[in-house]
Amino acid sequence: MDKLSAEQRHKNMAAIHSKNTKPEWIVRRGLWSRGFRYRLNSPKLPGHPDLVLRKYRTCIFVNGCFWHGHGVRLNIETLKIENSECCKIPNTNREFWVAKIRRNQERDVEEQKRLAEMGWHCITIWECELKPSKREATLKSLVYTLNKIWLDDHQAVVSSYPQMGEESEGYLKAAEERKI
Repeated sequence: MDKLSAEQRHKNMAAIHSKNTKPEWIVRRGLWSRGFRYRLNSPKLPGHPDLVLRKYRTCIFVNGCFWHGHGVRLNIETLKIENSECCKIPNTNREFWVAKIRRNQERDVEEQKRLAEMGWHCITIWECELKPSKREATLKSLVYTLNKIWLDDHQAVVSSYPQMGEESEGYLKAAEERKI
């Protein structure tokens, strides 16, 4: 049973916004302080990613664990949705919440597929990964991933050294003859 009245619950849920959330601010501050520049909620891209780093052709989605069903699984034997550590589906109006979270997950997958087809890399950061105990490791991992993406996309063509064989022996003999 819900502890709040329907009107109070409605006000609480209506107060939750999709932009400029605390987890999003944490990621933005972490990237900015490390020298990364980005655009916010690009309307030109599918799904309006929270952060867009054009230089890296990367979109970052900062997802709330509840709204996107982080770790929620369908038990095949009982055909029931199982809660995870960070996402607990309410028991009141459960069918509504299960359907809503499932729609959100399906939409996330579709949008990321469309972005990948357009040549964009997609990174999802979950709200639970930004808790104070995990925050620094998550941001370091994000920076490492962005740098790896940039290096892979801008990799210079490296030619290998010639093999030491008969050709190189002839070169060395010619060099030795000049010294005499």
